[in-house]
Order: sequence, then structure tokens, then C-alpha cells
Amino acid sequence: MNRDDARSKIIFALDVETFDQAEHWVSLLSGHVGMFKVGKQLFTANGPDVVRMILRAGGRVFLDLKYHDIPNTVSMASLEAARLGTTLINVHALGGYEMMAKTMATLDREFPGEKRPKVLAVTILTSSTEETLREVGIEQTVPEMVVRLARLAKKAGIDGVVASPQEVALIRDACGPDFLVVTPGVRPSFAAIDDQKRVMTPGEAVSAGADFLVIGRPISAAPDPLAAVEAIVQEIMEE
Repeated sequence: MNRDDARSKIIFALDVETFDQAEHWVSLLSGHVGMFKVGKQLFTANGPDVVRMILRAGGRVFLDLKYHDIPNTVSMASLEAARLGTTLINVHALGGYEMMAKTMATLDREFPGEKRPKVLAVTILTSSTEETLREVGIEQTVPEMVVRLARLAKKAGIDGVVASPQEVALIRDACGPDFLVVTPGVRPSFAAIDDQKRVMTPGEAVSAGADFLVIGRPISAAPDPLAAVEAIVQEIMEE
């Protein structure tokens, strides 16, 4: 894998409060990472303008809003996300087959061919443990639930999933090589794991089959963020 391919796998998590902070990171990291993730806090505070700012800067956007509602609501929200020019959007697999299938049908009708963004289904959040699942009445283990939800998402026509790097190999076995896998919970060898429970290094995650790695604090909290990005790129290349 060359350096550009390794760099393209990094999605920087814009987990900041203000438009100006987001603009700072986009200006600094454009051309150094493959994509920028806009999550609930930043989007709630700034709305579609932050997506447009990233696109103007030449960046690509993963709009990480994790839609989970009745099928019509999710399909219409996903359609608006696609119209913004995003590259990746996501829904919660726990929303069920009908919700996911209706979303894909709506997007494919509006964006024929390869024009629409790729849609991911969130399986089990990387902060969740077996105890977390039991508390909401799910008795299966985390890996069992991740695979079950990934298969359901694929059946509904979803392009891939968001899952812990520790479940990547299981998803690959269950859903094949063309099913996208995006992994948060990635921590370079030089970084703390923070509040993530199920983590791997960037090299380990890519070696296991991850297509994209969502990385935030190991870059944003580093004394030299650009050096941190290059160290991550090197870890990916060396695995």
C-alpha cells in the first residue's frame, strides 16, 4: 500500500463545538486525511453550512448522524444528506430491515448509478459492552449481534457497516470482501484509548479488513497533529 492509499483510509472526526474550530481543522488537514466526519454536536450547532465548508475546501464528508426512526423519516433525512454532497452517511441497523431497505430504495431512485453517497449501518457502538447489551434486553454477545446486524444491513441493500475493529474479520466472513467496513475505536500505538472499549491500532484494523478508520483525539490532541497523521499513515503502511 502506498502513502496516498493509506492516507485515504483516515477519516478525521471533527468532534468540535464551533464552525471556526471545524474550519481550522479542515484547513490544517485537507490533503492529509481522506475524509472529515461531521457528527451530531457539530451538525446540531452549525447545520449544513459546515458540510458545505468542507466541500468548498476540497474535502469529503462522512455525515455521522446515525438516523434511527420510522422508515419514511429516515429515508427522507438520508435523501437530504445525500443532496448535500456527502460521501458517506449512516443509519442504525437496529432500526430494522424495512427502515434500511426503504432508505436505499429512495436514494437509488433519486441518485441512479454511483452518484449517491455510500450508506453505512451502525451495528453496536464501540463504547458498548456485553453488560450494555444486557441492560437493554439483548442477550447475545457483542460479536454475535454485530454479525447479525451486518447481515441484515446487507440484505437490505446497505453498502457497509460501522463496527469495532475487533469485529471486522467476522463481518468480512459474513458479508464478503465488497461490503464496506468503517471502524471507530482505532487508537495508534502512541495514543490513549480514552472512552473506547474495543480498540485496535490503525495497522491492525486495516490488516483485519477495515476500509476506513475514524480517528479524532489521537490527531487533535497531539502536540503536532500533522506529525500524528503521518505516524498513523506509517502504521497503516507497515502492517
